[in-house]
Amino acid sequence: MQDTDLLQDGLALMGLGMGVVFVFLTLLVVAVVLMSRLVQRFAPTPAPVNAKRARALNTAEVDEEVLAVIGAAVHHYRGKPRC
Repeated sequence: MQDTDLLQDGLALMGLGMGVVFVFLTLLVVAVVLMSRLVQRFAPTPAPVNAKRARALNTAEVDEEVLAVIGAAVHHYRGKPRC
């Protein structure tokens, strides 16, 4: 008799634990969906960016000295022996 009671208690505890996890995960999914909808509703829409203008700004900002430093760093990195 004791084994049967112990098995029933174990199954009840397992069912309770699985139920708690299921409820928690369901609430988590609902919270994520609600937050996603709130962000979509209240987030400002980004301004359209002209690709040519953005590319021109990026290339204009790069200095020759910066390019030399980046090149030296890459050369130094590639020259290191690897273990």
